[in-house]
Amino acid sequence: MTTRHQRTLVRVFETPERPDIAWRDIEALLSAVGAELSEGRGSRIRVALNGVRAVFHRPHPRKEADKGMVKSVRRFLTEAGVKP
Repeated sequence: MTTRHQRTLVRVFETPERPDIAWRDIEALLSAVGAELSEGRGSRIRVALNGVRAVFHRPHPRKEADKGMVKSVRRFLTEAGVKP
């Protein structure tokens, strides 16, 4: 995991949730920790890591994930055993 991925991981786990994390950085982080990413219908993306599965919607028209999505990504990572 690169320094950029580690920085994104720390930002995902900050409280209160940050509304300014670029979705592409979150996807890169998920790939870096070994998650399997697959395209769903529309803007959906399926993620699987350590037996935990989730479906996220890519944000649009903005490129940043909102607070709710950051909270969901944090919950997914915690359940999969990934912490900063």
